[in-house]
Amino acid sequence: MADSIPLNPVRKNSKRLPYYNSARLSRYSLEDDPSNLDEMPLMMSEEGFENDESDYQTLPRARVNQRQRGLGWFLFGGWKVLCGSCCDCLAHICRRKKELKARTVWLGCPEKCEEKFPKNTIKNQKYNIVTFVPGVLYQQFKFFLNLYFLVVACSQFVPSLKIGYLYTYWAPLAFVLAVTVVREAVDEVRRFQRDKEMNSQLYSKLTVRGKIQVKSSDIQVGDLIIVEKNQRIPADMIFLRTSEKNGACFIRTDQLDGETDWKLKVAVGCTQRLPAVGDLFSISAYVYAQRPQLDIHSFEGNFTREDADPQIHESLSIENTLWASTVVASGTVIGVVIYTGKETRSVLNTSYAKNKVGLLDLELNRLTKALFLAQVVLSVVMVALQGFVGPWFRNLFRFVVLFSYIIPISLRVNLDMGKSAYGWMIMKDENIPGTVVRTSTIPEELGRLVYLLTDKTGTLTQNEMIFKRLHLGTVSYGTDTMDEIQSHIVQSYAQVTSQSSNGSTSGSTPSRKSQSSGPKVRKSVSSRIHEAVKAIALCHNVTPVYESHTSVNGETETAEADQDFSDDNRTYQASSPDEVALVRWTESVGLTLVNRDLTSLQLKTPSGQILSFYILQIFPFTSESKRMGIIVREESTGDITFYMKGADVAMASIVQYNDWLEEECGNMAREGLRTLVVAKKSLSEEQYQDFENRYNQAKLSIHDRTLKVAAVVESLEREMELLCLTGVEDQLQADVRPTLELLRNAGIKIWMLTGDKLETATCIAKSSHLVSRNQDIHVFRPVSNRGEAHLELNAFRRKHDCALVISGDSLEVCLRYYEHEFVELACQCPAVVCCRCSPTQKAQIVRLLQQHTANRTCAIGDGGNDVSMIQAADCGIGIEGKEGKQASLAADFSITQFKHIGRLLMVHGRNSYKRSAALGQFVMHRGMIISTMQAVFSSIFFFASVPLYQGFLMVGYATIYTMFPVFSLVLDQDVKPEMALLYPELYKDLTKGRSLSFKTFLIWVLISVYQGGILMYGALVLFESEFVHVVAISFTALILTELLMVALTIRTWHWLMVVAEFFSFGCYLASLAFLNEYFGIGRVSFGAFLDLSFITTWPFLWKVSAITLVSCLPLYIIKYLKRKFSPPSYSKLSS
Repeated sequence: MADSIPLNPVRKNSKRLPYYNSARLSRYSLEDDPSNLDEMPLMMSEEGFENDESDYQTLPRARVNQRQRGLGWFLFGGWKVLCGSCCDCLAHICRRKKELKARTVWLGCPEKCEEKFPKNTIKNQKYNIVTFVPGVLYQQFKFFLNLYFLVVACSQFVPSLKIGYLYTYWAPLAFVLAVTVVREAVDEVRRFQRDKEMNSQLYSKLTVRGKIQVKSSDIQVGDLIIVEKNQRIPADMIFLRTSEKNGACFIRTDQLDGETDWKLKVAVGCTQRLPAVGDLFSISAYVYAQRPQLDIHSFEGNFTREDADPQIHESLSIENTLWASTVVASGTVIGVVIYTGKETRSVLNTSYAKNKVGLLDLELNRLTKALFLAQVVLSVVMVALQGFVGPWFRNLFRFVVLFSYIIPISLRVNLDMGKSAYGWMIMKDENIPGTVVRTSTIPEELGRLVYLLTDKTGTLTQNEMIFKRLHLGTVSYGTDTMDEIQSHIVQSYAQVTSQSSNGSTSGSTPSRKSQSSGPKVRKSVSSRIHEAVKAIALCHNVTPVYESHTSVNGETETAEADQDFSDDNRTYQASSPDEVALVRWTESVGLTLVNRDLTSLQLKTPSGQILSFYILQIFPFTSESKRMGIIVREESTGDITFYMKGADVAMASIVQYNDWLEEECGNMAREGLRTLVVAKKSLSEEQYQDFENRYNQAKLSIHDRTLKVAAVVESLEREMELLCLTGVEDQLQADVRPTLELLRNAGIKIWMLTGDKLETATCIAKSSHLVSRNQDIHVFRPVSNRGEAHLELNAFRRKHDCALVISGDSLEVCLRYYEHEFVELACQCPAVVCCRCSPTQKAQIVRLLQQHTANRTCAIGDGGNDVSMIQAADCGIGIEGKEGKQASLAADFSITQFKHIGRLLMVHGRNSYKRSAALGQFVMHRGMIISTMQAVFSSIFFFASVPLYQGFLMVGYATIYTMFPVFSLVLDQDVKPEMALLYPELYKDLTKGRSLSFKTFLIWVLISVYQGGILMYGALVLFESEFVHVVAISFTALILTELLMVALTIRTWHWLMVVAEFFSFGCYLASLAFLNEYFGIGRVSFGAFLDLSFITTWPFLWKVSAITLVSCLPLYIIKYLKRKFSPPSYSKLSS
């Protein structure tokens, strides 16, 4: 219904306006009457919004602009879009994906599968043997710069177009290509070796004849695979059997969902009960599995055993699955493979790495196109001034080749070498040890970032929970007063033991009697502490795990041997680290969880007595209910108690009236603690039996099962006794707060994308100061259809300067219907937190920001679930953490701690961008100045297409004579590192891209034209009598001018820069003396050689000096005046 809401634009004077007022009604009244929603048009048009104070006024325009596609659009880039979409279409048709289908898998019989399923191989390579060379060449020549050089170099094979020597064109091009091909080949070989290692891991496969070893890549759908402890699961499987007695095992999922806690998986009951492993082949059974999909948190399927009478049917859910890329943490498991290779959850959630190109490279590519246009125009002008005589077309092409130095090939070489130098400097920085640069092509991106998307667990936090606070309403205990709780517990259990010898019961009984008797009697603090600690020790999903010391005779014997429950050998495992923290705390105060299986658990009291409890029901935590419950029966007394704990929002309406809960929850949340409310209710045998019957009936219903089950459980959740409030702290990584503040001051917007719960994410956002103390937080309510999304967006639109918290499901709905509006609103928020995000969603959010804002994005994470996001971002940073190296291997930059990102961006990002911008423009200036001289020379000599300088001089000019000083610009810095970190606001200037823009480029063009003209005209005017020496004179002045211009550009001198200047000048003087035959006019055939004695005369020296002075002095004066009257922001600080 709500999906068909009309999206009509609403006119100003429309009669529909009353509906807008209906949006102002309370949301609850709308929920109660869905008919209102259906009739209500959405406020997504400009006219309709003018009635409201501050509505999405800019949004519809953006959409209108997108639609206007005329001839202008086609000429200015539209043709590119059309060609791209045609190519995509063809590619899609060529490699149309096979439709994914549901399947029936027979146990141990891969041959019974009707369909062909993909091979179980991992493939991360970009190319194969056939596509490698074409692929790498395409990546190189799709840049205009390289394509242009290829065409110019090829033109030299045509005799009539040949100017100078072939090597002057082919040598630099071959060098650039060779370096690139070698670099790509090395990366490709490494990827191939990593894949080969993974694909050739050996696993045990069960067959009728017993166990055989198979490679991971040879596993098929239907195979029965045995996976040992600490071994990676090779494909998606259904869990059939385990060596653990309780029929369950733990797996580590950190490489799949980024969470470090272990997950409990349960074997299929029918196969776990079989006497021996071999019996799996004596039964006739199959698994029905849904089609492969992205969602790693859900699965639907059935297990059917045909040969039993009657047939056995068991429903399969997520707890019966073992996904590929997870690791078995306890016992040995046997599973039947249901999905392989490309169809596994981990591969479906992985996006393939794209070739990342820096923004600076794209900007330089645009500038080279502008230069090419100028070059063609200049050539046409020259031919026109000739009067289009003779073979003018050939002359035009010769001029194009003559002026080809306007676009210098050394630009690519210099920039690539510069990038390698920046990478080396980053890795050598002692302030950020352990940093690795894995992609050397984009260090400048670090200086242009606007959005930083970060993972939470393991990136901002250490994922180590510590119990901090217990609040009983009248009294609160912190870390320094825990010993009081311990003494209360010891005391109360000592009383219980002494009473039990007199035939009395456990400590929970007196409290229940006093509660059920007429007037309410206040309990003593001691009994309330006892109740609270006992509830925390029972109400959870934690399992104690004992490391086996003797694994000679297999698992079962060790399980028996470990019944002594030694404390130092015990570790706790649960799906949430909060729960482990709570159970560890109860152990520290004297009540220890020592054993647990699917039906019972045991606690050990301070005196060493074991208390046993039967688990009657467990209601697990879900993001909808925000609470978990357990019903236990105490073995010694037979008392049945229903314990529940959960978020304060969910528990406030369940517990009995009190006046302190809300206030205390607020206080703890402000301290950055994660709060849980604990409550209990005692049940009589009749009450429980009645509940159990209704609960089992609800579980068997086919329609609306979840709703019916929830309704039955809710019938118990009334008037529960509030026991306590707990506060747990998730420790942040070192220096997270100052680092986030630094990034915020630098103008970087931070979005936190996490797979964790909403409450946890909000808590960390506050405690890490991602959301500052005085900022409001808008929690986006769960929405499931268009109408709800519309209402919620309107509610959010009226909020100003508040952080947004949204869950993955709601985000998906918003993006389906209101992508543009949502992104526009979210981008205005100071911070955004997305919780319950799948790996694919994280990557999708990155791509959305890239499309809608055209700003540079950076993603930082530490787990396998962050890889997609890291690869999608313009710049990916991985942290080597507890969750392995998968993220850091996939990233462009790898760091060891989150705090290092501050220096990486503020110092290295700044320097890389500023240096590359200066280097790129200077290399262009170097080409333009010599082309200007060529143009002046040709125009004076009757527009002849004759080169001014010979091939050797041209190659020397771009290499030995000027390369070192120009390249030394990579050592330049405008601000000291300490200053860049102290004033992060300086970073904001970089994101505007002012260091390299059409404005700065035009300034360099004017400088080049001025200097080229002065040098050439000066040489011709001053030396008309010694015309033979024009080449030597103008070239000497040119080299001196270039060296002085480098000195003018440098902001902070380094000793290597001085060495480079003098070394280059020395080389030039040496070549003047020894290679004088190259300084003739035009070709050597003119017969003009350089006279050595002439160089040493005074006229030569003062005239060269005069020309150089006229070309450089005005620029020095202009620079001085500019620094004095309009200094840049950084120079104000450094002065």
